[in-house]
Order: sequence, then C-alpha cells, then structure tokens
Amino acid sequence: MRKFTPPKKLSVVVPVRNEQDNVAPLIAEIDTALKSLTHEIIYVNDGSTDHTQQKLESLQLEYSQLRIVRHAASCGQSTAVRTGVKHAKYDWVATLDGDGQNDPADIPKLIAALEAGVELVGGNRRQSRLDTWIKRMSSVIANTVRSKMLRDDTPDTGCGLKLFSKEAYLDLPYFDHMHRFMPALIKRRGGQIRSVHVSHRNREFGRSNYGTLDRLMVGIVDLFGVAWLQRRAKLPIVVDKK
Repeated sequence: MRKFTPPKKLSVVVPVRNEQDNVAPLIAEIDTALKSLTHEIIYVNDGSTDHTQQKLESLQLEYSQLRIVRHAASCGQSTAVRTGVKHAKYDWVATLDGDGQNDPADIPKLIAALEAGVELVGGNRRQSRLDTWIKRMSSVIANTVRSKMLRDDTPDTGCGLKLFSKEAYLDLPYFDHMHRFMPALIKRRGGQIRSVHVSHRNREFGRSNYGTLDRLMVGIVDLFGVAWLQRRAKLPIVVDKK
C-alpha cells in the first residue's frame, strides 16, 4: 500500500441560504476546530434574501481566511457545494451545513480516517441525530433503500459533514441533489469511502430551507438515475503509462 500523508491544508465549503444568525457562530467554530491546519472557509451564499451577505462581508474583517461566493438566485445545495469546490484552493475539501447542526469539531475525526485510496469520508449521525421524528424516520427509510440499491456502504449520505478529494469530486457526474449520492459515485470511479460517527445538534436560529416530501420525491428519481450510471461504469486497469 502506498504511503499516505494526511492533508495539512483544507478548504471548508459551507452552502447557505437565509442563515444570517448562524454564520458568525459557525465560522468561529470552524476556525477554532482547524487552528492546527492551514485552511480557508468558503461560504456560498445561494441567493439569500435576508442579511446573510452583509453578515458575511462584515466577518471578513475578522477572518482573513473567509471567502464569499454569491449566487444571483438560489440554485440548490448541490450546485452551491459545487461552486464552492470549484473555488477551493486546496486539494482536500470539507463540507458542512450552514444551519449549525453539524459540529466543526468533528472535522479532525474525518481527517484521521483518511488513508491510501480513500477519497471520501462521510459523517454518520444515526446515533445522535436531533431532528423531528418524521425527519429521522424518512432518513432511515431513504438510507436503507438507497444502500440496498446502490451498495454504497454508507449509513447516512444525507449528512452535510463530508471530507473528500477535490480532484475526485470534480470528476463525478454533476446533477442537482448529487451531494446525497457522493459515496456511490465515488465508488463508481474506483475510490474508497469511510464513515465516521459524528455529533448532531439542534438548529438554534432560522428554519430549514428544504421540505421532507420534496427531497423524498426527487430522491426516488435520482436513485434510479444513479443506479443506471453504476451499471454503465467501466474501470480501466492501466498497465502502461509513459
């Protein structure tokens, strides 16, 4: 097995829409969690209509590593994540939700799980998830069905806390809502994945921008699409490279 060196530089991508009260405390937590690493924090403002942009711009005076990318109109979480990854300076990227429910202190756990061949480490909230019973139940059902169909070896693909190779991510087929299928897509290209238990917290400010039923209906269509992509995948074995 080839030698693997854990990353010393990290880009953190946070997609947000109307999270004006959550940006300041979360940025402070991210910066504290990554003090030992060279890092940048990229907030992608996905068409917010509140004061999120103004809050972010004011925080740049305090955090020199904070970068802001703004969408003119909301394009959804997957597109916002992709925008952030494309603007990332470093080879490894961590993502987390902008509502404060993911704990940035868990990012070092994800980094510790990296080893040769691993291109994605995902958070697993199953033992600590603090959500309504309908969200927890729909998540369990969706994850169970998806896991059986796609065999992606991941108990919680809906967790926004992920760590992955920028190169591997940009090689994946892009479509809306693709962030929920990243483990299957990484495996499709030949990469390995790992899952790490992470904490989950209550949302303190604002409300969710995503409806449970909406995600379920879209997810069913996407599930069959990803299954089709898996069946069409071919992984060449390169025997000569000059």
